[in-house]
Amino acid sequence: MDKITSKAVVADIITKSNDIFENKGTDDFVAVLQEDLLKKKIRFPLLEYAGRRIMDAVPIDQQIELIDRIIALRTIGSQVLAGIALQLRLSFDFEGSIAHACRYIQYGNEWYVCDIIGERVLGHALLTKPEDTIPVLKRLTSHEDRWIVRTVGVATHYAVKKGLDKSFVESVFQILLTCTNTTDFHTKKGIGWGAKTVARFHPDIISTYTSEIMAPTTKQWFRTKINIGLLRNKKS
Repeated sequence: MDKITSKAVVADIITKSNDIFENKGTDDFVAVLQEDLLKKKIRFPLLEYAGRRIMDAVPIDQQIELIDRIIALRTIGSQVLAGIALQLRLSFDFEGSIAHACRYIQYGNEWYVCDIIGERVLGHALLTKPEDTIPVLKRLTSHEDRWIVRTVGVATHYAVKKGLDKSFVESVFQILLTCTNTTDFHTKKGIGWGAKTVARFHPDIISTYTSEIMAPTTKQWFRTKINIGLLRNKKS
């Protein structure tokens, strides 16, 4: 598999792709993007750069249709592009971006799709618009799809790691505590990931909720993740 390591190479590919989009349309654009970029081995930061360049060139009213076409390619790179594209739309289409992210996560039906899109859309939303996002995450914990529930933990992990204000961290941890009865493996991994990150960066919040964490209704897997996070805090 060919490898792309240069931002300049990515810039040339996106310039070519955007010209094709403008002059020939979506079908040719997607074909070139897939062949020149998505079939190559390339690091996520370069894909994110590509996604920003694409969205800069595509009119707002055509973006969702194009993102739908990109996500339909079902490659890891296409999920990164879609995640960044929706992230950029959060500032003017918050609810729509969250809804599309959840739809793409369900469509992908894999843990890595959930994590790639969840971090870049719901995680970024939590970090930058916590007041708006926390009620959304609370609602998503009761979703019937396991990947959507997992996304709550993924978003928490991303935002806390990136420096979410402590007052909002506590609010999100309270949400995670309501998810400890899940029996699904992938959901537990996501929720546990978020809880572990809270414990690593904010052990004092964990101390505040010791009684809830140790309650009989809280499952052992959740406590295990908390303990791993606390241990990592001590090591750091």
